[in-house]
Amino acid sequence: MDPISGNLSSAVRGLVGERVDVIDEQALLQALNSTPVMEGRKQDLWADDAVLRRWAREHGGSGEATELDRLRQARDLLQAATYGPVPEADMRRVFTGVHRLPEVDASGLRWRLTGPPERMLAVELVLAWFDVQERRPGRLRPCGNDECRLFLLDRSRANTARWCSMKTCGNRLKARRHQERARREPGT
Repeated sequence: MDPISGNLSSAVRGLVGERVDVIDEQALLQALNSTPVMEGRKQDLWADDAVLRRWAREHGGSGEATELDRLRQARDLLQAATYGPVPEADMRRVFTGVHRLPEVDASGLRWRLTGPPERMLAVELVLAWFDVQERRPGRLRPCGNDECRLFLLDRSRANTARWCSMKTCGNRLKARRHQERARREPGT
């Protein structure tokens, strides 16, 4: 058995490299973007148990109440970690009771992630976040609009995407800057 302990980044790196994607990049973004700002107010789309239960079941979860609580906690933790430093103590708590077990058969060696069932989907969500951080460093980030609470995964070659959506945040901020310039420089 390989309990998750010690150095967080190396322990997680070992899990990420051996996993089968239960939570892909799209699902990770859905989770991170489940607290949008609508009409100037922060909303929590996962506050509705039915919505989160549907999401959990679509991604292999049971939809049980404890699992939903763990998913909300993991989402909040990952949002905080995307804005700033990784809260290592909180991350360690997500992995409480989680282990890697070797499985050997005719096709070779594979590592299976095991742990309390109510934690596993939240663990997969956190592992997906670490996987993106490792494979696409600096590309998962908050929208450049300070009034927006969404996140983006920049897939552009130049890594210059700034907004969750050019249609909404990008155009809004560009129009605002243009209006500010026009006010400062009358007659242009």
